[in-house]
Amino acid sequence: MDLAYIPSPSTGVINLGPIPLRGYAFCIIIGVFVAVWLGNKRWIARGGRAGTVADIAVWAVPFGLVGGRLYHVITDYQLYFSDGKDWVDAFKIWQGGLGIWGAIALGAVGAWIGCRRRGIPLPAWADALAPGIAVAQACGRWGNWFNQELYGRATDVPWALKISEGPNRVAGTYHPTFLYESLWCIGVALLVIWADRRFKLGHGRAFALYVASYCAGRAWIEYMRVDEAHHILGLRLNVWTALIVFVLAVIYIVISAKVRPGREEVVEPEAVDAGGVEDAEAGDAKSEDTRSEDTRSGDAKSGDAKAEDAEAGDAEPGDDSGDAAVEADASASKTSGAAETAKG
Repeated sequence: MDLAYIPSPSTGVINLGPIPLRGYAFCIIIGVFVAVWLGNKRWIARGGRAGTVADIAVWAVPFGLVGGRLYHVITDYQLYFSDGKDWVDAFKIWQGGLGIWGAIALGAVGAWIGCRRRGIPLPAWADALAPGIAVAQACGRWGNWFNQELYGRATDVPWALKISEGPNRVAGTYHPTFLYESLWCIGVALLVIWADRRFKLGHGRAFALYVASYCAGRAWIEYMRVDEAHHILGLRLNVWTALIVFVLAVIYIVISAKVRPGREEVVEPEAVDAGGVEDAEAGDAKSEDTRSEDTRSGDAKSGDAKAEDAEAGDAEPGDDSGDAAVEADASASKTSGAAETAKG
């Protein structure tokens, strides 16, 4: 008789009133909301604006889900395309089966598109979101618990996971690898938050630290799993993937720290809505009209001033010549009078 163990749910469906919701999907949804909430707080703390993380997540999340499903289907194609299997099941994402490597890779493409549209650098956004992604993974792993899948080797430890009889599984108690990975991801999130505050990580290094830390845990947790997988040189494919990605992440951290030390300043371009554009255009038009009126007024004033100067110029020479003529006539009269007096 088992004295202690972690029970598995009797069903993988959560009934929200009349609405049935798959437990796997519910865990993913919770993870997405937590990631966006935490990422938004960190983005604002770095100088960004509220709402930017959610706007970019609209691109990143769908891309990530598609990428995660593609990686799973490609690496476990025998589950969907071998004899006796229905290839339509490859589209039933609610039944479980997402590869984190594909989710991160294609999710990054979606995030890049979103960042380009907002005019912000992808590495800065990824640094802000990194701990949130780890927490989202911690939440998502509980979807494996609902589906009674991806557990480890048989064990009788007190925290063993009890699995019931079902398709492709044997009843018994096993290592709860979903719980191990969930707790590990929480630890990764705390590590990234601490290191980011302590060393002011920037230019994608906080995200790279998350990737490296996650891979370090995923390698040994993956090694414990007993579900069907492809092996290379005696190791599961995902173990090799974790080791390779770990090395690449560490190399990036080292090189980036030398080339771009410190943390970049987050500067978001001003967002102008349609009303703002119309107001700006109206303001420009008014400003142009004002400048035109000022120009016309200035030209008119300048013309009047020139006309007055011209009239003044014409009047002054005329007055001088008139005075000179009068003075000449007077002088002539005096001279004539003096001559007559002399004769007399």
